Amino acid sequence: MTTRPDNQLGSATSPYLLQHADNPVAWRPWGQSAFAEAVRRDRPVLLSVGYAACHWCHVMAHESFEDPVTAEVMNRLFVNIKVDREERPDVDRIYMDAVQAATGRGGWPMTVFLTPAGEPFYAGTYFPPEDRGGLPGFRRVLESVADAWDHRREEIVGHAGRISAAVAAPLPVSDETPGQEALEAAYRAIEARYDPDYGGFGGAPKFPQAPTLEFLLRITGRPWAPRAAEMLEHTLTAMADGGIYDHLGGGFARYSVDHRWLVPHFEKMLYDNALLSRLYLRAAQVTGNRDFEWIARETLDYLLADLRLPGGGFASAEDADSEGDEGRFYVFTLAELRDITGEHAPVAEAYFGATEPGNFEGSNILYRAASVAPVAAGLGITAEEAAVSIAEARRLMSAARSERVRPALDDKAVCAWNALAIRSLAEAGAVLDEPRYLEAAAVAARFLLDALRDGDGRLLRSWREGNTSGPGFADDYAATATALFVLYQATGDDSWYREAATVTRHLVGLFWDDRDGGVFATGVDAEQLIARPKNLFDNPTPSDNSMAAEALAMLAAATGEAEPARQVEEIARTAGAAVTQAPTAVGHLLAVLDSFRIGRELAIVGDPADRRTAALVAVARERFLPEVFLAVGTPDAEPVVPLLAGRGAAADGSPLAYLCSGFVCDAPTGDPAVLRAMLDRG
Repeated sequence: MTTRPDNQLGSATSPYLLQHADNPVAWRPWGQSAFAEAVRRDRPVLLSVGYAACHWCHVMAHESFEDPVTAEVMNRLFVNIKVDREERPDVDRIYMDAVQAATGRGGWPMTVFLTPAGEPFYAGTYFPPEDRGGLPGFRRVLESVADAWDHRREEIVGHAGRISAAVAAPLPVSDETPGQEALEAAYRAIEARYDPDYGGFGGAPKFPQAPTLEFLLRITGRPWAPRAAEMLEHTLTAMADGGIYDHLGGGFARYSVDHRWLVPHFEKMLYDNALLSRLYLRAAQVTGNRDFEWIARETLDYLLADLRLPGGGFASAEDADSEGDEGRFYVFTLAELRDITGEHAPVAEAYFGATEPGNFEGSNILYRAASVAPVAAGLGITAEEAAVSIAEARRLMSAARSERVRPALDDKAVCAWNALAIRSLAEAGAVLDEPRYLEAAAVAARFLLDALRDGDGRLLRSWREGNTSGPGFADDYAATATALFVLYQATGDDSWYREAATVTRHLVGLFWDDRDGGVFATGVDAEQLIARPKNLFDNPTPSDNSMAAEALAMLAAATGEAEPARQVEEIARTAGAAVTQAPTAVGHLLAVLDSFRIGRELAIVGDPADRRTAALVAVARERFLPEVFLAVGTPDAEPVVPLLAGRGAAADGSPLAYLCSGFVCDAPTGDPAVLRAMLDRG
């Protein structure tokens, strides 16, 4: 047994890397020095990729990386690199492609063996400590890979070169831009995968698939999408009723391990809750289902209560585990529920589906087993009495749960995910007329632009306790630009527009592919890897290119410039093959294209303190109109937003609204009813 090795993760900013700083493994962060060490020792690299809230990452760490015997083998035979996939999505994407090519599946923890040149030659995900369940034991894998490196080097290097070439190969580019037929084909593909019994798409494990639901949201009511509303509302209802939703604290878990949305994988991610809160908010407008508004509010309140950091940014995630057990924080035995809720226990049991055997390892994951009316009827009480009792049971159980050990918080702030939260809060603040959401969005935006931007104006990927990671990626820029455009539309503060336009132009300058169109994930100033990835597929957040298209569409609407509009179409053409081959994986891009091609602009000019101006703005916000870009200006002020240029209030100073398409406008109106009718005409 060797002495304790040199573990170099102690100064990392990533909570995930810090979780491994005490391992007996000689971990190194990703960087040239690690690969130089591999060259010097003539040893392959063992690359391990995960994230702080990953349950199976914790399992493999406990079983293997904390084991001195396994660590000794790793240190002797390999140079070991640990990567947080959330800080380095470029590294994660490149080597996940290799894992999927080699095994046909992917996931985390990701385990990849590389040559000292960074080329992958063997890959997998979780490996148990000993042979189990058809998987080879990790130490056996280590020794076999090292033996192959020592005795079949030429074969290994050749194989690595072929995998690297495949990973680096450019994606096929279509000669045509997807048109209306592509949208309709995507709808049919989604409908074919729809689960009519439990909602969602496909079987277990079942993910929320927010980008796909966004597409359904935007096409609801189209004659060619007759079941869009049904699929959307059923899925959102089933998710909100299921155990994937936290019925005490708000917010959604990452996914459901079953097809019924009952048993969650308990970690909660910022990006899921940012996307889903906005989705429920807008679905409430589209479907008229006011329960969806309640879910949106609870989810946003969860972000503000449990993920907000000092300074106004948002943490990345909460872990699945607490007190050493997955889900311990969230579940209740029947005895615990009865003891906590007292006289309200019969109602709580019926409403939350609690039983003696439970539904999760002897405990109960709370879900909405029945609505208020049947619960009341079954207990012989009024619906009002049942509703009061449910509310009190929730309060008591929340208070009791708050005394438990809370799951660990991954308290790094990721730029793109903070931007998703800012957008959701800004839209909710405007739609619900909720000042605290607008204020939270503005504070978070100031945090992002201060803490996650360097002195040269370059966005950075992540921040933790005053320390930042490396340069931001395309998704950081695209999500930030879109969020700032939305914050401008929600507040009328044109400083947000200035920032949004600047970030969008930097997005193009740093990431645009001049040969094939679209944006690369990494900037022109980024470290050179074995490939320069280009993300076209949603997984699980909207793809870099779909968010870039949305930011560019907003810039085109605000300015009337032809170039950003052309770039939206270029992104669509670049993704044409992906749209044809996997339409259900590009939902957000299809949603953006649908709105972009309708494309309207609304300029409202009037005194912001005038209630008549507020009435016109309220009309613009009362329905979900993603195809409309809203600009609000003050009469006689020099407009910052080109959409407002040359447009003024009425001669008597009363406000006017100008509804335009491609900067060609209808006659202005100051009448909210007339504006409503104009918007309804589409």
